[in-house]
Amino acid sequence: MIDWTPFVLSFKLAFVTTLILLLIGIPVAWWLANTRSRFKPFIEALVSMPLVLPPTVIGFYVLWLLAPESIIGSLLEKIGVEVVFAFPGLVIGSILYSFPFMVQPLQSGFESVDRSIIEASYVAGKSFAQTLLRVVLPAIKPSLLTAIIITFAHTIGEFGVVLMVGGSIPGKTQVASIAIYEYVEALDYEHAHIYSLIMVAISFAVLVSVYWLNRRFKRVAQW
Repeated sequence: MIDWTPFVLSFKLAFVTTLILLLIGIPVAWWLANTRSRFKPFIEALVSMPLVLPPTVIGFYVLWLLAPESIIGSLLEKIGVEVVFAFPGLVIGSILYSFPFMVQPLQSGFESVDRSIIEASYVAGKSFAQTLLRVVLPAIKPSLLTAIIITFAHTIGEFGVVLMVGGSIPGKTQVASIAIYEYVEALDYEHAHIYSLIMVAISFAVLVSVYWLNRRFKRVAQW
């Protein structure tokens, strides 16, 4: 019998992470797409670091920063916030690990926007917030959807970061990827196959959605 709890927890983690990253990623991507700061290459490199760093490195430093012995961890402990080996810790680790998957597609989308429509919006008396929400974001809808879908899917498949920060507590921090690892470790290949096939199906569906949406938006743009 399949225990769906790890998948529910994975989807919950992916949803929360994607929502938070959307709120953080839009202003960061907008700044990167429009700034002329000499520090831009350094910020872009910092944003992209999770693409090349081993997930265990990110997980280790998150664990180190949030441990009860650390300054941040002790402050959180005093106010009763449990982070390490708890769901909030998974969210923090996932935000750091999936950050470039949200920011980079959005940055590319912002860089492709025709500046004239932005200027026209300002001339029409629209504020920056109104221009961003009603003009720019609708204009980069393919990039926006790609960022959301890829970030969601990437978070579902996380292993190293969540294992380091959250461990494997059933119903609390044991996401699907960790459950598969533990089934393999216990030589329970039947359940490992079932869980893995479910993850393969989810990954394939996500990628099909991305390509289908991009193709559809390209056709609409051509019309």
